Amino acid sequence: MSKPSIDDYLENGMYGQKQTKPDERRKFLGSLRERIVIALTQSQVREKGVYKEVQESLKSHPDAKLLLNGNMSYTFLSKYIKLADTYHVSFSMVTNKDIETDIGLVLAYDHAIDQEEIYVKKKSDKAAEAKPKPKQKNKKSLFSSIKNKLF
Repeated sequence: MSKPSIDDYLENGMYGQKQTKPDERRKFLGSLRERIVIALTQSQVREKGVYKEVQESLKSHPDAKLLLNGNMSYTFLSKYIKLADTYHVSFSMVTNKDIETDIGLVLAYDHAIDQEEIYVKKKSDKAAEAKPKPKQKNKKSLFSSIKNKLF
């Protein structure tokens, strides 16, 4: 490896240090997709109560770090901060005013774990799946009911 030149130092000073996958890092609050255990959108973080999946993940991954979107109101984030304190998981507020992301919470490691599914389904979606759909009665047409009565 060659030594960095003056141009490299100037470039780092003007544009910042080079990063791998900058778009992915902006989306996932500074982390990469391959490092994430679980992620919630901002609308999910704003819902009442905490997600059981997040609580279980915090309990089973104490070495991971909880990243919270600092652009959101503290009132929504406080319940997850308390939960992180309960399970002794370190957390950090990530604030970047220049970039908009729909992600509100991320639990991630500093190394790759390649979790296949990181997103949690919304509570309303889960409730709809759990409810069995009522069976519809076969409605007969007016003509078929008349026909049955006549014959």
